Amino acid sequence: MGINGISSNLAAGAYQNAQGVGTANSSGFANNVISQNDAADSVSFADILQNGVEQSIDTLRAGERTAAQAVTGEAELLDVVQSVTAAEVTLQTVVSVRDRMISAYQEILRMQI
Repeated sequence: MGINGISSNLAAGAYQNAQGVGTANSSGFANNVISQNDAADSVSFADILQNGVEQSIDTLRAGERTAAQAVTGEAELLDVVQSVTAAEVTLQTVVSVRDRMISAYQEILRMQI
């Protein structure tokens, strides 16, 4: 048995399933955003951040849409679980990036001039 009664194999399988769902997940988030911007000569941090946020919003909306379809009986349970999992992973990634940015900003503020 794994942590908190969750099997590590079950968790790994759910994570692998989530990898194929959505465009912004924890491992492919930055790679996907950067690969879309590689066509441009210069890639700014703002462009990467904007594309990441747009992909995150799209993934969250897809999760909401699938959950709504499940209520009306139009979606399969597996599709709902996958899209909700992708939305959850996306939200966790966005929160993590936000926390890191705030931490970096606070560290800059603490620097002496």
